[in-house]
Amino acid sequence: MFTNSSAAPQHRTHQLLTMSEEAKSAFYELVDPSVAATLTRDELQPRVREALRSIASKKMLPYNNQELSLLSQQLVDEMVGIGPIQPLLEDPSVSDILVNGPDTVYVERRGKLEKTDVKFRDSKHVLNVAQRIVNAIGRRVDESNPMVDARLKDGSRVNVIAPPLALHGTCISIRKFPASKMMLENLVSKGSMSSSMAEFLAIATHCRCNILISGGTGSGKTTLLNALSRHISEDERILTIEDAAELSLAQPHWVPLETRNASSEGNGEVGVRDLVKNALRMRPDRIVLGEVRGAEAFDMLQAMNTGHDGSLCTLHANNPQDAIIRLTNMLQMGGERLSDQIIRSQIVSAIDVVVQLERMRDGHRRVTAISEVVGTDGENIELKPIFSFELSRADKHQIHGNFHPNSVSESLLEKASHFAMESAMLSSVESSQ
Repeated sequence: MFTNSSAAPQHRTHQLLTMSEEAKSAFYELVDPSVAATLTRDELQPRVREALRSIASKKMLPYNNQELSLLSQQLVDEMVGIGPIQPLLEDPSVSDILVNGPDTVYVERRGKLEKTDVKFRDSKHVLNVAQRIVNAIGRRVDESNPMVDARLKDGSRVNVIAPPLALHGTCISIRKFPASKMMLENLVSKGSMSSSMAEFLAIATHCRCNILISGGTGSGKTTLLNALSRHISEDERILTIEDAAELSLAQPHWVPLETRNASSEGNGEVGVRDLVKNALRMRPDRIVLGEVRGAEAFDMLQAMNTGHDGSLCTLHANNPQDAIIRLTNMLQMGGERLSDQIIRSQIVSAIDVVVQLERMRDGHRRVTAISEVVGTDGENIELKPIFSFELSRADKHQIHGNFHPNSVSESLLEKASHFAMESAMLSSVESSQ
């Protein structure tokens, strides 16, 4: 029989309804899962509902129309979706889905975490959903391979960590991306940056400046990277390199590359650095690196310094200076024995602009600084602010401030002049002063 047989609320709830084993067997006689997998959700939905009506009538199962609708939706989610969290994936207000166990599911809405009423049947159910997600892209999750990065069909990024590493059971973390492609204009309307900052970044991207996007987890680095990519010319060959593909470029000559985990025998692993090295043999105009984490930083900077201007990459750091320090440390991890002076020279020659993002206490994501790499000052790499966010006041629920323009160097203006955009770049900074 159905559980939770009291009247369901008018809106769709996420609580699981269950069927007896006898009813479940009868259902799968009427709806073959292998056939269901070939159908769209709209095609499958009426078949599931009709099968449930037939079973309920024959077995004299008590139900109401709301329960029937809910159970049919849950069965469809199990057969062609990702189980009880499918409704959260379809909710446009949700940006992150965090499964900490069968009874603990959180979401992020408007930058704030909140607990949901979503529940799985048990820990095995959570693991089954996780396995379904990673198996869809040819990966696996089990005791011997308990950490996996994956993606969903809509491009959402997924991380799974399972026992024995996750002590309380399998955890699933999903970072959703907007159904519509985010543009710089959208980020302006959301208050993430000023219109002058958006104009400057669009010009810098078009004029093949090498841009490093820095920020903490969930600060919007990939969203900004996608938005900047819209300003790359359509006649350029672009290669993107990621652990789990989530970038979505509009240009016709886009070649996405993705890393590969080792097989169960420990063979066949292809890392980011392998892909960066191979990308250089593929005649790219630009290389876009989803995230630089280690030794691949050396190869990326080599590419930027050898004719692949306009490359973009992200890394985790709390401010522009920390981003440069992290990049320096990564270059020292590469195995190439470089002096500190050579490392500083490589960075100054390669990186033009550092964009800093932050998810602030009020949940808003803002570009807090756009800085230019201008040279070295003794043993330090010197950064010069082009734009900065200045806090004016903060109350209990919201942070208030202004985006303040500074100036742009002759070096960047000269780069823009090769695209006849020197005046436009200068105007983007000066017009907001």
